[in-house]
Amino acid sequence: MKKFTVITMLALLVAVAIAAACSSGANTTPANTNKAKNNTNAVNGAPAKSEDDAPASVKTAFPDAQSFTKQHKDLTKDQIADIEKEAGAKLPDTDHHSYLAFSTTGGARKQIGAATIVTAGGKDFVIVYENKEGKPYIKEIRGEGVPTPFLAQFVGKGHDDKFQIGKDLKANGVDDATAKAIAQAVKTDILTMQTLYGTVDKH
Repeated sequence: MKKFTVITMLALLVAVAIAAACSSGANTTPANTNKAKNNTNAVNGAPAKSEDDAPASVKTAFPDAQSFTKQHKDLTKDQIADIEKEAGAKLPDTDHHSYLAFSTTGGARKQIGAATIVTAGGKDFVIVYENKEGKPYIKEIRGEGVPTPFLAQFVGKGHDDKFQIGKDLKANGVDDATAKAIAQAVKTDILTMQTLYGTVDKH
């Protein structure tokens, strides 16, 4: 009787040990699977949180856009030298950011424009660009506290246009120093956009 009890106890211990091993293995597999899934997502790239990629001022400029993507590009030393020479001013930053606006129609995502933000005269301005024959042109400039007639003068201009206050542009209610600062910032930005995204000039 005692011998039978000992054998029974040993059998129970072996069964418990096997069950524990199986249970441990079952817990390990999902963890590894999840890790693999996470790694796959990191490699493939999760969908961008596009709604968080553009400030409110940019979103307002594109009322028909459903999503935005922030574009980041670094300028090379040669590009910086060329832009500063043509603009006649120093670049505010060698790291350029633009915001691409997209609309979704019939399940297809289409870019409807691009915008940048420049600072001049202590104010921020949103420059909305459109593409014509592979080159960026100014579609609109928005800035609080600046008369619309002044900003409207920039519409339709490209990187080849002149932006000199008093000759090519009028101050139109903006003090001379601020007007020059805005014109300089816009000229520098459109030259940068042309350098980074425009087609090569043939002239």
